[in-house]
Amino acid sequence: MAEPGGSRPVTVSDVQQLVKRKDEIEAEIKACYELLEGQKGVGMNEPLVDAEGFPRDDIDLYQVRTARHNIICLQNDHKALMKQVEEALHQLHAREKEKHARDEAEALAEAMSQNQSLPQAFAKVNAVTPGSPASISGLQVDDEIVEFGSVNVNNFQNLQNIATVVQHSEGRPLSVTVIRSGKKVHVGLTPKRWAGKGLLG
Repeated sequence: MAEPGGSRPVTVSDVQQLVKRKDEIEAEIKACYELLEGQKGVGMNEPLVDAEGFPRDDIDLYQVRTARHNIICLQNDHKALMKQVEEALHQLHAREKEKHARDEAEALAEAMSQNQSLPQAFAKVNAVTPGSPASISGLQVDDEIVEFGSVNVNNFQNLQNIATVVQHSEGRPLSVTVIRSGKKVHVGLTPKRWAGKGLLG
């Protein structure tokens, strides 16, 4: 497992491993303190000699010294490990924050490029009659028309241009491009006679 600050980026799994090791060290420290408690309650600082300066014979001096030494070592390990956990969590959060900022920047750049690349509309759909050829094709109210067959912003003069294209395309599919909710949408529209007025509705 790579240490925090190593060449490999820290993962959630790395942090979990560090936390697991921290729990293990805490359990070892607890066991050592319990061992000292079992030796007449001597702690980390109780004297190991009697009043006359002789080694106490009521406790296991070797066990007590070993437990005390282990506790000091384990506490140092625990302190170092907590620093590692803190650094690893900091790295994870920083990377998550960086990723979020990058995603936001990419989304903004994409939205801006879409807006820049959207062609200019020359007409807007005000109404679509249900069941009409326009409705069946998928045209919607507020769609902004940028291409209607051969008509576009460069050659559009008035709505008569569209009427002419419609009359000449009766029964034949027309390619219509609209801007809907900021996106370019292609619609296949076939002008034809229907129950209502005109060829589109």
